[in-house]
Amino acid sequence: MPSDWSFAGDYGTVQLETRPGAPYSVNIAFTIVDGRLYLNAGDTETQWVKNMTATPEVRLRMKGALYDLRAVRVTDEARIAAFAKAWTSQSVFRRDPTELDRVWIYELVPR
Repeated sequence: MPSDWSFAGDYGTVQLETRPGAPYSVNIAFTIVDGRLYLNAGDTETQWVKNMTATPEVRLRMKGALYDLRAVRVTDEARIAAFAKAWTSQSVFRRDPTELDRVWIYELVPR
């Protein structure tokens, strides 16, 4: 299990599988900040977010490899601000999470 996700580049797309008992998969953008892997649902509580809230164990497919991980919601304002800086630098179309009333940003960590 990587302790530093920098090998993945600054950002990209991965396949995320939630709800291990009845798998639910999505293709989703990721962002790396200081070697940590983050996923962002913005201010939308999507199905994959609901699934991770109920059961934080997920599986990630990246560059042909599978990783069994745990999703941890990020609530620390400093970490959200660091993520927001990286996220918005990737595209002018990306909304700044620090400007939202609520936000669902997750760090994926080893189980």
